Amino acid sequence: MLIYESFNQQFIYILTKGGIEVEEECGIFGIYAPDQDVAQLTYYGLYALQHRGQESTGISVSNSNKLVTNKNMGLVNEVFDEHNLSELTGISAIGHVRYTTEGDSSVVNAQPLTVKCKLGELSVAHNGNLINSEELRNRLEKEGTIFHTNSDSEILAHLLAKSQENDLLAAFQEVIKSIQGAYNFLMLTPDKILAVRDPWGFRPLSLGKVAGNYVVASETCAFDTIGAEFLRDIEPGEMVCIDHNGLNSYQVFEKTKPSLCMFEYIYFARPDSNINNRNVHLVRKELGRELAKELPEEIPAKADLVSGVPDSSLSAASGVSEELPAPYEMALIKNRYVGRTFIKPNQTNREISVKIKLNPVERTVANKNLILVDDSIVRGTTISNIIKTLKKSGTSQIHVLVSSPPVKYPCCFGIDTSTSSELIASNQSVSNIKDHIQADSLQYLSVEGMLRAVNNVSKIQNNEGFCLACFNGENPSL
Repeated sequence: MLIYESFNQQFIYILTKGGIEVEEECGIFGIYAPDQDVAQLTYYGLYALQHRGQESTGISVSNSNKLVTNKNMGLVNEVFDEHNLSELTGISAIGHVRYTTEGDSSVVNAQPLTVKCKLGELSVAHNGNLINSEELRNRLEKEGTIFHTNSDSEILAHLLAKSQENDLLAAFQEVIKSIQGAYNFLMLTPDKILAVRDPWGFRPLSLGKVAGNYVVASETCAFDTIGAEFLRDIEPGEMVCIDHNGLNSYQVFEKTKPSLCMFEYIYFARPDSNINNRNVHLVRKELGRELAKELPEEIPAKADLVSGVPDSSLSAASGVSEELPAPYEMALIKNRYVGRTFIKPNQTNREISVKIKLNPVERTVANKNLILVDDSIVRGTTISNIIKTLKKSGTSQIHVLVSSPPVKYPCCFGIDTSTSSELIASNQSVSNIKDHIQADSLQYLSVEGMLRAVNNVSKIQNNEGFCLACFNGENPSL
C-alpha cells in the first residue's frame, strides 16, 4: 500500500484514468550535498531545464529523516519564491519540470511523486515514456492497486511497494527490469538518491560534481548554471546510488547498442548542452551545413538571405548561411513569454500560440527571397502560419529548409507525436507538403546527411547508436 504526500500533507483519493495515456518529455535534476542549499541549487538547475517542460514544477528535499515536497502548476519561477524555497532545507533534493502531450494536465500529475510504503518514504521523478505502462497498470489494478495519477512514476512506486525485496536497492533493481520504454528515473529517500537510465539510453542523463558533491541532470546546461563540473554521461542501463559514502554504480541491464533519441540534438536539448561528448549547437550547425550541401543548385542562386525559426533552428540556419554562403539575417522575432508550440497539449492552443509567438522583421524580409530554416515539420501548423505571416510582410519567395528528415512515424517514447494522422509527412509527399504550407520550395535533410553531421562534430563510435524511429519506423527496443 502507498500513502501519498502532496503540498506537505498526506492525502488519499481516487482518480479514474479514463483510458487516457500520459506521455512525457520532462527535465529532472538531483543533488546530494549536505553542506549546500540543495533546494536553491535544484531551483537553478530546473530553471536551466525549463525548456524541457513548462506545465508544472516540483522539488522534493530530504533532511535525512523525512521528505518534504512542494509542487504546482507553472514555471519554475512561478511555483517557487524565496519564502517557500527557505522551507525546503535538507541534505539532498530532486526536482522535475513537466510537459504533458495528452491526458490530464493538472497538479495531481505534477512531480516528484512522494509516497510511503514498506520500503520507507520515497520521492520519484521521471523523464520519458513507458511503452508497457498499460499492461503494468492493468496487472496492478487486478491485484487491487488504486492509481491516483496518470504518471508513469506511480507505476514504479506501486511496483516497489509490491516487491518481495526488503532492501530498496535490491527492490529497485528488481522492478526496473519489468519496465520497458524510454526513461530516466530519479528517486529520493531520506538518506540517498538513486538514478537509473534505460538500457538504450533514449534520453540523456549526466553526472556532475559541485563543491565536492554529486549532482545528476537531464542536460549539462544545468551544471553550468550552478557551477558544477561535468563528470560523465550516466551509461544506458546504469543505476547510480549517491549517499554519505559517495557514489556507487551498478550495471542493471546487460549492455546493448545505445539508441539516443536524435531529436535531442535536433530540437529538445539546449544549444549549450553537451550530449555524448558533442555540443548541441555544433551538431545543429553541422546539420545546416549538410543540408546546404544537399540543396539543388537553383535554390542558393535565388536566395537573398538566410534565417532560422527561433530558437532551436538558429544554429542550423547559421550552418546553412556559412556553407552556401549567403547572408544571415534575423527575419523573425520571438516573444519569449510564450511557451513552445510543439509541447502544447492540444491543437487549438498550438495554433493560437503560433500567432502570438513570432513577429517578422518587415524591413529585413520585404521584397526578399528568403531561405527559412526550421528544425522539423511535425504537423505543419507552425510553419504554415509563419509563411503566411512572412508573405503578409512582403517576402517575395520563401524556400523552406528542414534540418532533419521527414517525420513519418509516431513516437511511443515520449515525443508529442502519438498517431500517424498527426504527422503531415506520414501521408503526404514533399511536393504536397510544400503546397500545403505555401512555400516556394521545400527541402529536407537526408538521414545520411543527418548522421554525417553528428559524425563531423565527433566521430560516431562502434558502440554508439541513435533512435531514428520517427524517420524510419524502426524502434530499437521492440
